[in-house]
Amino acid sequence: MSTESRTSAAPAKSPAFRWDAADAYLFDIDSTLLYARDGIHYNAFLNAVRQIFALRANVEGVPLHVRTDLAIIRAVLRREGVPDAEIDAKLPLVTAAMCAEVERKAAGMHPELCPSVEEVVKRLAAAGKLLGLATGNLETIAWKKLEACGLRPYFAFGSFSDHRESRADVVRWGVDEARRRLGQEASVYVVGDTPADIEAARAAGVPVIAVATGIFSLEELKSYQPDVCVSCCTELLELAPWPCYGP
Repeated sequence: MSTESRTSAAPAKSPAFRWDAADAYLFDIDSTLLYARDGIHYNAFLNAVRQIFALRANVEGVPLHVRTDLAIIRAVLRREGVPDAEIDAKLPLVTAAMCAEVERKAAGMHPELCPSVEEVVKRLAAAGKLLGLATGNLETIAWKKLEACGLRPYFAFGSFSDHRESRADVVRWGVDEARRRLGQEASVYVVGDTPADIEAARAAGVPVIAVATGIFSLEELKSYQPDVCVSCCTELLELAPWPCYGP
C-alpha cells in the first residue's frame, strides 16, 4: 500500500561500498519502485475485510509503509476486536479475495515509477544482475503492479507476504532464493525506502540501499546507517560510472 514521496539532501555513502557490485538485488515495491495511487490495492483490502468479517474497517492509525499486507490485516482486525484464532482461520480467505479483486480490476492500475527507477532496473538487468522483489505485497498484487508499470520482464522472482508476515522473513527468504539460484557465495543487496527495509536487510546479513522516495526523509533513513542512502535512484546513477562493476 503506497505512500507519497519526500526527498532532498546529499547522498550518504561509504567510500568503500559500490552500490552496483552485487550479484543480485531485492527491491521493495511501494515508494521504492513505484507509487500506486489508483486505490485498487487498498480498496481490495477494505472489501475483503467487509466480505469475510462483515466489518467496515479502515487503516487509520496503522503504519502501512512498514508492514506487510498480512501484518496490516492482522493489526486492523485486532483493533476491531477479532481474536487471533479467527484471524488465522480466515486470513487465507481475505488474501484470496484481495487478489481476486485486484486481478479483476488490473486494467485500472496506473502506477507511477519513482525517479530513474526504470533506468536503474534496465541497466542492472543488462549487466547480468539477478533482480527480485522483497515486498510486503501479496504475490498476485505485486506482479500486477509490475505488469502495469512495465517492469515485470526484468524481475526473475519475488518474496511476498502471502506466507511471511514479517518484513524480516520476506527479505530473508528472498536472500536465500537468490543464493539458491546463483550459489551460496552470491552477494545480495536490498533496496527499500523505509527503516523496516534497512532493519530487515541487517537481520538477513546483507547490505542495503535506502532511497528517500517514501514518507521517510533522507536524514531519517541515514540515522539507520544503510550502506547507501540517496534521495532517489537518480543519485544512484551519479554515484558510479557504467557499465556496472562486478562479474
